[in-house]
Amino acid sequence: MKRSIFIICIAVCSCLCINAQTKWDLRRCVEYALANNISVKQADIQARIAELTLKQSRLQQYPNLNLTNNTGISSGRSIDPTTNQFTTQQLVFSQFNLSSSVTVFNWFNLRNTVDGNKFSAEASKADVDKLKNDIALNVATAYLLVLVSEEQANITKVAIQQTQLNLDNTRKRVMAGALPELNAAELEAQLARDSSAYITAQTTVQQNLLQLKALLNLDASEPFDVEKPPLDEIPVESLASLQPETVYALALVNLPQQKINNLRIKAAQKYAEASKAQMYPSISAFAGMGTNYANNKIPEVRQTFNGYNTTVVTGTPRTVIGPDTFYLQTPVFNTSIRTYTNPFGLQFSDNLREQVGISISVPIFNNGVAKTNWQRNKLTVKNLELQKELGDRTLKQDIYRSYTDAVAAVQKFNAAKKSVETAEKAYNFAQKRYDVGLLPTIDFLTNQNNLTRARVEMAQAHVDYVFRLKLLEFYRGQGIKLQ
Repeated sequence: MKRSIFIICIAVCSCLCINAQTKWDLRRCVEYALANNISVKQADIQARIAELTLKQSRLQQYPNLNLTNNTGISSGRSIDPTTNQFTTQQLVFSQFNLSSSVTVFNWFNLRNTVDGNKFSAEASKADVDKLKNDIALNVATAYLLVLVSEEQANITKVAIQQTQLNLDNTRKRVMAGALPELNAAELEAQLARDSSAYITAQTTVQQNLLQLKALLNLDASEPFDVEKPPLDEIPVESLASLQPETVYALALVNLPQQKINNLRIKAAQKYAEASKAQMYPSISAFAGMGTNYANNKIPEVRQTFNGYNTTVVTGTPRTVIGPDTFYLQTPVFNTSIRTYTNPFGLQFSDNLREQVGISISVPIFNNGVAKTNWQRNKLTVKNLELQKELGDRTLKQDIYRSYTDAVAAVQKFNAAKKSVETAEKAYNFAQKRYDVGLLPTIDFLTNQNNLTRARVEMAQAHVDYVFRLKLLEFYRGQGIKLQ
């Protein structure tokens, strides 16, 4: 019986533990989470879309160039595209047009749109950075929870070992008749409580590991464990270097959310200026050239000489045959009609046309659309400015609250260390008195429980102390590092 509870406890906990092949440090956890997080991938896609929008708006400042071709068959009464005359022939036609246009001046509408898209693209990139920061913070928090639960499990395991050792010694003394059976029974009850606490602590460890795996998008059944750097070896800044005003000033410059707020305001201001330009005239230049082809049949009359016709006439002689006879010779021609189509190359050059010019567009009345868009964009700017002001105030409050929590965590940790030192002295003194039979078992167990509780509270206070200082470092733009 004296070892049965301890053996059962270890067997149960071994079923709960995950035998991981490799252990993950915080850096690997964060990198894996960022590489496999769906939200990060979606934000990255949005940033790439914003870059494409920026690229397209820049190209809008250059002339466009378009080539169009219409090829078809027409029948019945229609207009011959090469002669602009009505015809009833069935025609195969083809039309080519090359056109280009460019905005010469539109009150900087295009320029402001480009600038607005540029700030929007930068804000989209900052969105990705913000999301990565948030994920890194969540992963680090879950990682620290694993560390503190592991520390608490180790503390309860040590308590089991101490209770088991005292139970073994007490059993010997009970068997020797030096102590009553009640002493051993009280220790066995304490061992059961310690074992239950250990199982609970190990369950908490597994729950925290599952929470961390969920943040990493790892399968729950996959073997997984983390490196456990000693809490004393985790580097932290001194509280004196993390004064709230200093941290706040750096946060306004370094935190992605504050960058996003500033960039969104700049983008909205540029969009407002661009929408205002739509209420004024714009000047554009255009140029184009084109040609036509049609297989229309063109008639051609041809005459071929075929000799002379000779007739007898009276009057002025043409040809003297004899003294009293006259003849008239008339040329004879054969007439034929054929049709032909001018070749494509000839029609292409003969029908070539060009045009160039300038157009002016003056918005006189467009149902208030342009003015409404401008007013709406101005209100958007004001709303974003209010959001930034609210965000800055909230950030400052969070930093001051975190600093206050950090001060309290430092004080609590120092107090917890003194409590452990005091509890260890009391326990050592109680152990010596219990060993010589001068202290009842119940009093000894009280000292042992006080020591265990003090150690657990110190572990909690230590992790809280580390987390609060790391949070201030995070606000300062340093990220969260445990090594």
